Amino acid sequence: MTEQVQQSVSVLDTAKLVAGAAILGAGIAAFYLLPDLPIWLRWIIVLAALVLGTLVGLQSAPGRTFWGFVQSSRTELRKVVWPDRQETVQVTIVVFVMIVVLSLFFWALDSLLGVITRWLATGGTGGG
Repeated sequence: MTEQVQQSVSVLDTAKLVAGAAILGAGIAAFYLLPDLPIWLRWIIVLAALVLGTLVGLQSAPGRTFWGFVQSSRTELRKVVWPDRQETVQVTIVVFVMIVVLSLFFWALDSLLGVITRWLATGGTGGG
């Protein structure tokens, strides 16, 4: 069994995360504070801030942990056995058939309960 040791986040790691968030915030602020620039340039500034802020944030211990999680997720995703076209079509048909069957069942149940409710509401006299 493997044991993972929890490492405390150092002040430097916190500073890196704050700096990454500040870079992203500055990019978003620039988008709104520089209305004279063309819109495409303002979007490039935001995207560049997003990339730069992410790169700075990934340099911290939590960022490296997150990146390791992403890498292991990609590895696990490659292990998934995806269904072929025939299996996908068969499952889709079964789902649609079940939707129709359950729709008819709930329609009939709703109608029956509606009739019973009307009968009880009128005192069992059979009409209004």
